[in-house]
Amino acid sequence: MVIKQLSETLINQIAAGEVIERPASAAKELIENAIDAGATRIEIATAGGGKSLLRVSDNGFGMSPDDLALAVKRHCTSKIDMTLEDIQTLGFRGEALPSIGSVAKLTISSRRKDGGQGHEISMAGGRILHLRPSASNPGTVVEVRDLFFVTPARLKFLKTEKAEAAAITEVVKRMAVAFPKIRFVLSGPDRSTLELAATGDDHLARMAQVLGSEFKDNAIALDAEREGVRLTGYAGVPTFNRGNSAHQYAFVNGRPVQDKLILSAIRGAYAETIPSGRYPIAVLSITIDPSLVDVNVHPAKSDVRFRDPGLVRGLIVGAVREALTSGGTRSSTTGADNMMRAFRPGFSFARQETTLSQPWSAATSPSRPYQFKEAGFSEPAQAMFGAFNEPTARAEPVQSDDRADSPSAEPALQFPLGAARAQVHENYILAQTEDGLVIVDQHAAHERLVFEAMRKAMHSQRLAAQTLLIPEIVDLPEEDCDRVMMHRDALVNLGLSIERFGPGAVAVRETPAILGEVDAQGLVRELADEIAEWDTANGLTARLEHLAATMACHGSVRSGRRLKVEEMNALLRQMEVTPGSGQCNHGRPTYIKLKLSDIERLFGRS
Repeated sequence: MVIKQLSETLINQIAAGEVIERPASAAKELIENAIDAGATRIEIATAGGGKSLLRVSDNGFGMSPDDLALAVKRHCTSKIDMTLEDIQTLGFRGEALPSIGSVAKLTISSRRKDGGQGHEISMAGGRILHLRPSASNPGTVVEVRDLFFVTPARLKFLKTEKAEAAAITEVVKRMAVAFPKIRFVLSGPDRSTLELAATGDDHLARMAQVLGSEFKDNAIALDAEREGVRLTGYAGVPTFNRGNSAHQYAFVNGRPVQDKLILSAIRGAYAETIPSGRYPIAVLSITIDPSLVDVNVHPAKSDVRFRDPGLVRGLIVGAVREALTSGGTRSSTTGADNMMRAFRPGFSFARQETTLSQPWSAATSPSRPYQFKEAGFSEPAQAMFGAFNEPTARAEPVQSDDRADSPSAEPALQFPLGAARAQVHENYILAQTEDGLVIVDQHAAHERLVFEAMRKAMHSQRLAAQTLLIPEIVDLPEEDCDRVMMHRDALVNLGLSIERFGPGAVAVRETPAILGEVDAQGLVRELADEIAEWDTANGLTARLEHLAATMACHGSVRSGRRLKVEEMNALLRQMEVTPGSGQCNHGRPTYIKLKLSDIERLFGRS
């Protein structure tokens, strides 16, 4: 077999297959070029989902005829010097324009801002057709027609025009969130016009343009720094969630990325607060020394590699959890909105997207309350929750004089969740505040309180361990043994005691008592896999917290349990001082708050 030198055209077509996967990929590259050129206004026009036409116009610096001639040649760029250690721009490979030109009909018109004649260069299928003067405004217009006409096989793998148009819209939105000072306009015969006005330094206003106005009312600000890495942005409250991860935006030094480490960290931060199959809404921006992150690991620059991934992941998880904790009892505003809509004629919840999973059923409630003493809780903790776990047979119905409007009850109206007034259907507490009404799901609320108490106990001391009669020997590759042993002390605190057992094996001496009978082999191998990928040992903690959530669910106030007013108010007061009490362990909201003005509107009084 003879080795041959590939032609320049074939090289570019191969590069196009890596860089330009679909019209949205081309749009991303061209928009990045416009941003790097200092544009404050970018207009994108498409036809046929970007397959027939993709035009990106900007008011950036523009290019000279010499720049145009080099721009369509491979590995020519103005965005880096002779090093990859300090990349400050979005695009830098010098492959986008020649790759597009090798598989499409490409025309670039440009004129420098500092004056002079505009010029135009055109190429098709990798061949330059002309470079000539043209009437151009300051800035650049890049027009791509008949994408992949040279490689028709690639066209077969593209989706429908509607799907491709939607992918371009998503690219524009992500760029818009990252650069609020730039005005974006997306139009064309295959779509309705999307116009995002510049919002200057008001990032939250731009996020509201893209994610919806409700995001502003359901977002918690983030600002944290650890060892020179800074995280800013906004995290949505857990009950404000969606059915997919498309509303999670991540940026590294201003570069939009869809990095699996960051997405995994977001999942970890919201663990035990989001229903299964639902995804939180978050916008995270990471600022890091460019020398500590490799942005050159993916041809489309969508992934990055951090020198210290554990540091970045820990920063995200810690900052988001701290923000959710500082949010206290805060719950999504959409609960009240959905309730208001429910009173409208013809409304059906079956036709609405909801953040709720299947409700707790009284039929599945345990008959025996959770025994806090057996779980090792302190006396104060037992006293805190004991009143709520008395057998249902001992509970008494709420009497009318129990909730009489006595002077002593009025100060409770000033609390965030107000004063309990009644219990309906033996599951929902009605509380009055100074300016509205609160409806609390007693089971979901108490479930969260129990879980947080258990989690606090779990993290404040070494967990109880159970000694195995015969140590479990786990065979692992030598490198996995080394990784697991590096985290031995952390695992001991979680109740898992391991030690080396010759080459390629570890011996498990103790397992966490809270897990009961456990598959030590599977547990250690799962930890080894996670440590290999993230260099952390969070898998065991997540499993323990999941079990704690399950125990809390079975140890909480049950649906159908009648409560006295004193018990209801005690539950409300505890919710107000417990982090994350706005949702239960499954991500369902624990309460809905209605303003008095909303209630009056229902009755036509406003």
